Amino acid sequence: MSRIGKMPIPVPAGVAITVADGQLKVNGPKGQLTQKMAVGVSIVNEAGVARVVRADDSRQVRANHGLTRALLNNMVKGVTTGFERKLDIQGVGFKSEVKGTTLVMQLGFSHPINFPFPDGITISVEKGTKLSVKGSDRQIVGETAAKLKSFRPPDSYKGKGVRFEGEHVRLKAGKTAKK
Repeated sequence: MSRIGKMPIPVPAGVAITVADGQLKVNGPKGQLTQKMAVGVSIVNEAGVARVVRADDSRQVRANHGLTRALLNNMVKGVTTGFERKLDIQGVGFKSEVKGTTLVMQLGFSHPINFPFPDGITISVEKGTKLSVKGSDRQIVGETAAKLKSFRPPDSYKGKGVRFEGEHVRLKAGKTAKK
């Protein structure tokens, strides 16, 4: 039995879970999320608790059991509290600002980088160097944060660039340290 798959998912008040036509839908105060249901698993929604039940013990169904439970749990958390990913910009002259629904980043290139917000994502900037990516879908929040980091990943010699908050970048010594 899957250790992750058999754990119950607490469903707060105001959150509705429905399964129809192979689609799993979760409605809550922060919006609605949909996910395609995996084969061989079903959702049992009881009073305030949801459980993922599998049809048989085949290898693929056992794999889908834990996966479906994790996806459903993330959907419930997303429509109630949402997800957030923070990034730091380090480097002289590196900064960013929000103009409408576009993030404008100055990252040491000859031109600014204009990044339009994806649907369901909000990006806020503090002091020009602290970014916060928020949304209800965990996958889209993570993809957006990774995309922002990919514009200027941290340099291995000076550490300049965009990094996740708390990320440690190991710096190389350089030529003069070899003596």
